[in-house]
Amino acid sequence: MNQAKGKVCVTGASGYLASCLVKQLLLEGYHVVGTVRDPRNEKKHAHLWEMEGAKERLHLVKVELMEEGGFDEAIMGCEGVFHTASPVLSHSSDPQAELLKPAIEGTLNVLRSCKKNPSLRRVVLTSSSSTARIRDDFDPNTPLDESSWTDVELCQRLQMWYALSKTLSEQAAWKFSRENRIDIVTVLPAFVIGPSLPSHLSCTASDVLGLLKGETNKLEWPERMGYVHIDDVARAHILVYEHKAARGRYLCSSAVVGLDQLVSLFSARYPSLPIATTRIEDTKELHYDYNTSKITSLGLKFKSLEEMFDDCVTSLFEQGYL
Repeated sequence: MNQAKGKVCVTGASGYLASCLVKQLLLEGYHVVGTVRDPRNEKKHAHLWEMEGAKERLHLVKVELMEEGGFDEAIMGCEGVFHTASPVLSHSSDPQAELLKPAIEGTLNVLRSCKKNPSLRRVVLTSSSSTARIRDDFDPNTPLDESSWTDVELCQRLQMWYALSKTLSEQAAWKFSRENRIDIVTVLPAFVIGPSLPSHLSCTASDVLGLLKGETNKLEWPERMGYVHIDDVARAHILVYEHKAARGRYLCSSAVVGLDQLVSLFSARYPSLPIATTRIEDTKELHYDYNTSKITSLGLKFKSLEEMFDDCVTSLFEQGYL
């Protein structure tokens, strides 16, 4: 463990990415306040308490994302806030109520509590690479960078509700932070791959499991997508928090590959698994690459596609899903 550091808050602490972030923060000596829906749910949070340093420097606080002022207690006295909590629904009968409003208002609730905290140094918001790539006016031969923003109207037309929720919530966060002089940095991860610390699988891990098990009737998979190891995403959050000169948005992606390339990789490395090869209709947003020089300039070195999927598959076997 490194020398003891300051106190930070991680929202949605028991989630897939948040759990990995909490683990790395504890290992580096931070005191972590994690927000969860029910701190008494020992089964759901068992993996957090097993982490090194958790008994000494982890505190879980009950918070509801949509409760105004609900984050006040958790955030007060923290020097940093990592807002990772956000609703994820692949299909919704009412996306406005179930996805868009919770994502936007939840983010603003966090920032309103941040505004009340005189100890606050910086907020790190977990956004998504989907806030940069869904547009039909870019040159596919020029990698996308942090200056690119998703076209909201195109998102609505394609009914890409998750991408829309992340785009609108990040835009709302930037507006609120500018108006209230809050130091905020956003991390835009591609599709996050790697081991799952929680025993319950997230939507992300469940999608990967479906692909590996050949469940073509349950799965839609894009022709082309960016991928990144979960450890790298957690590391990126800490890097942009600790580097005083960090500003703006940071794309976080190790590799952008097509479905055929991914299936070939799986077939070679996991021949015993019935890999799915289902596709969705091609859309203009799929032909892209990323320029990630901004985050690598802070010292991040990405793990390979092979490493992230090997770690993911090993974790799924260990937890009995494969």
